[in-house]
Amino acid sequence: MSTKAHLLTSWYYGRFCHLNRVKLGINLSMSAAVVSVLFSRHPSRKTFFIYAVLLFLTEVLIALYAPAGFIRGFVGDVLVVILLFCMVRAVVPIANPVEKAAVKNTGDGIKRFFQTPWLALVVLLFAFAIEFGQYWGLVDKLGLGGNRLARIVIGSHFDPLDLVAYFVGYLILLGCYWKRCES
Repeated sequence: MSTKAHLLTSWYYGRFCHLNRVKLGINLSMSAAVVSVLFSRHPSRKTFFIYAVLLFLTEVLIALYAPAGFIRGFVGDVLVVILLFCMVRAVVPIANPVEKAAVKNTGDGIKRFFQTPWLALVVLLFAFAIEFGQYWGLVDKLGLGGNRLARIVIGSHFDPLDLVAYFVGYLILLGCYWKRCES
């Protein structure tokens, strides 16, 4: 390579790298802001909505592209519990920590269910109910046996390993809650 061509190439490469570093710096600072919001100590309903959308897309990718086995059969079921939790938290307003303390002291039952440990337990019990509904043939008893969407959403066969996966998802939710409370 001639000296002139080498100088031109290194100038172009230097300009290209500088522009990419500038873009990367902007993207990294925006990414840091997004990450700090997503992993904040008191996530908002919008944050849980973003979590729910990301988890839903992950579930769709698992359903479409993951082969049958551990990822599709177990990890997907673990993520379902977390997805349901995020969907409920995105819809239901949760009081700020000061209000939560006041609610806890007054004993307002329904608001207490929407606090993290109780809501996680409700989601776990809901997942168990759906799984036992599969055991008892709920889709067919509801007359939805011919509906493909109902068979996908509710399911059509019972698997005890799904119960274990749901419980692991519940434990992950509790671990995130106590880790957040600890910090």
